[in-house]
Amino acid sequence: MATVRIPTPLRKFTQGKDEVTIAAASVRELLANLEATYPGIKERICDETGAVRRFVNVFVADEDIRFLENLDTAVKDADEVSIVPAIAGGR
Repeated sequence: MATVRIPTPLRKFTQGKDEVTIAAASVRELLANLEATYPGIKERICDETGAVRRFVNVFVADEDIRFLENLDTAVKDADEVSIVPAIAGGR
């Protein structure tokens, strides 16, 4: 199973856990399985079309899925998947 790092704003869906393990062969399957285990989390990560929201980054083994196969990016059992909300601000 892959280890999924959960950002602070989404931990209310994972009972406060900062990491969870999810079995999946692709990012698409991982997000579906994450939603099945932690209902409500996927809509914070994906838009209504199922695509990863513009201001959310997903990394598999430190690689941005946007530069790989996006939702079809393969996930291996030993992979670490990070969900990183973009931070904006400044003056």
